[in-house]
Amino acid sequence: MPIPPLAGSTNGPAALRPLIDTVLTALHDAAHRRDGPLPAGGPDAVTPRTRTTTHPVIPDHGTDPHDALRTLVTALAEGAADPAHPLCAAHLHTPPLALATAADLAASALNPSMDSWDQAPAASTLEADITAALATEIYPHHPSPDALVTTGGTEANQLALLLARERNGPVQTICAANAHHSITRATWLLGLPTPVVIPAPTGVMDLTALDEALTEHHRPLLVTATAGTTDTGQIDPLADIADLCTTHGAELHIDAAYGGPLLFSPTHRGKVHGLDRAHSVTLDLHKLGWQPASAGIFAVPHRTHLHALHHRASYLNADDDTEAGLPDLLGRSLRTTRRPDALKIAVTLKALGRTGLADLIDRTIATAHHLADLIAHTPTLDLYDRPTISTVLFRPTDADDHTVATIRRTLLTRGHAVLGRAHTDDRLWLKATLLNPHTTPDDLRTLLALVTRLTTDLAEGNTTR
Repeated sequence: MPIPPLAGSTNGPAALRPLIDTVLTALHDAAHRRDGPLPAGGPDAVTPRTRTTTHPVIPDHGTDPHDALRTLVTALAEGAADPAHPLCAAHLHTPPLALATAADLAASALNPSMDSWDQAPAASTLEADITAALATEIYPHHPSPDALVTTGGTEANQLALLLARERNGPVQTICAANAHHSITRATWLLGLPTPVVIPAPTGVMDLTALDEALTEHHRPLLVTATAGTTDTGQIDPLADIADLCTTHGAELHIDAAYGGPLLFSPTHRGKVHGLDRAHSVTLDLHKLGWQPASAGIFAVPHRTHLHALHHRASYLNADDDTEAGLPDLLGRSLRTTRRPDALKIAVTLKALGRTGLADLIDRTIATAHHLADLIAHTPTLDLYDRPTISTVLFRPTDADDHTVATIRRTLLTRGHAVLGRAHTDDRLWLKATLLNPHTTPDDLRTLLALVTRLTTDLAEGNTTR
């Protein structure tokens, strides 16, 4: 068998072109065969069908590369949850922009490793510039803000707690009941005390309870607030929380993985007022940034806040190399080998600019409000609340939680729609997390019609519960 061509070699572009055509054809054909946001049949159907197509995963003898690529891409695409489908609305799972996906391909082909300058000469410069620019969006009045690229919100939140620990010792974290699960997990990983969890009776952090917790606890304290909760998309009162942290001498981290990009929208940036008062901020641009995962950001108001991450490995950042002017990249992440995820972010921002990104954000939020309007005007549906960002909770009127859960699973199993679930206000709700700027009013009406029709069928005993 001849040696396969290498993506980054001189013949790489010519070798990639027919392979890319094979991938695009497979994706197109599979999407038409799936005919919905999710393959029908649930795990009992999808798992054996996928395995029948893809096994053996390690054959004794290889096959034609186009055939291998076509077979596995088709199997994956036919069995995929398609985030670009307007009825795929369960999670913060965005349909990535085509141009960001194309940039991701270039990153894979060039394959720079972001742990030493001699593996990523231009990529390291681009990453430094794009992270500094994003940090400046969050901290516009600070002289030297900086940011790191992470795998997502979870890694960024872990970095926040790690650096707080390095500054202050074993900090006591205080968060609300609405906080992301990664906060508690980070305290476990870092050997920190279990977080003090205060109430969020209206979906956001209770300020009176925060004041009491800050008064009661005297060790170094780190408050973690949330700008865009996973369940409801609500935003904690960031400025008021920052005031209390200042009064009590506590540090503040804001998990803005979901809501942070609202900064780019003149219409909606007021919702995250106070973001710049945090000691650190998490963003996640594979949510309201439409990037292929991963595209997390961890930002701080001054680059010196990142110095605790400095690490020495003589084969990557020897002292004499650093003194001679080669940039030291090991302090830019807890990881060693990592992809140049900054490229797709930079391409997106260059192509769209602030106004283009703001338009995507504004259209997405407007779509969520339109869905809320439709629900509010449907007598057989209850709306939880007006959306803060793009998450809408609703449920059939008078349905019990078992029925709500059954509706969601039935829609999944049939492949008709992908809705999430959230338990709040002592009830289970269907969750629509809208992240597709191309979703139309007709798509929203179709979604609600599926829910109401299935609710009727369940009530009449016409489908399995």
